[in-house]
This record gives sequence, structure tokens and C-alpha cells, in this order.
Amino acid sequence: MSDALSPSNGSDPQGSRKGPLSFLSGALTSGLLAWLALGLSRRVLAHYASHPPQYSSPIAQNIATAMKTLIVGMCFLATFSFAFIGLGLLLVLVRSLVVAKPGSAA
Repeated sequence: MSDALSPSNGSDPQGSRKGPLSFLSGALTSGLLAWLALGLSRRVLAHYASHPPQYSSPIAQNIATAMKTLIVGMCFLATFSFAFIGLGLLLVLVRSLVVAKPGSAA
């Protein structure tokens, strides 16, 4: 049991550091997912704009409006989450490419 937790099992703490290529691939993947989520958000928004819910019951109308708001909100939340993750990974990529001076504190 203690063998799995000991550092002598071949895992190097320096070997687990991510490199610039990992940051770039993550940023590109996140950017692609943000772009796809934006397209989905636009389509959902256009669908609900052209097909407004019309029910005779006020309770059903309120439920339909609440569901529409939740669905559109989740689509745009996914869009901006992926976009900000991609932006953050791009900033980390730039930071990893800039060589720090030996005497400076990180």
C-alpha cells in the first residue's frame, strides 16, 4: 500500500509539468468548443425567438418561459466558460514561453 504512494515508483514530480504544446492544444480545443457552443446558442436563441411558447394556462406559460430562460442561459454559459478557459490557457502559454530571469521571484 505504501509502495503506491512513495516517490520511488518511477513518477518524477518534474515529469508531470505541462509544456507549451499542452497549453496550445488545450486552448485550441477550448476555443473550438466555445465556437461550437456559440453556434448552438445562436440556433437555440433563433428557435425560441421564432417559436414563442403560447399556452392558455398561465402556469404552463410561466413554466415554458422559465425552461426557455434556463436552456438559453446554459448555452451561453457553456460558450463563455469555454471561451474564458481558452483565453486563460493562451495566457499561460505566453507565460510559459517567456523565459523568467534567474534572479526574479516567480
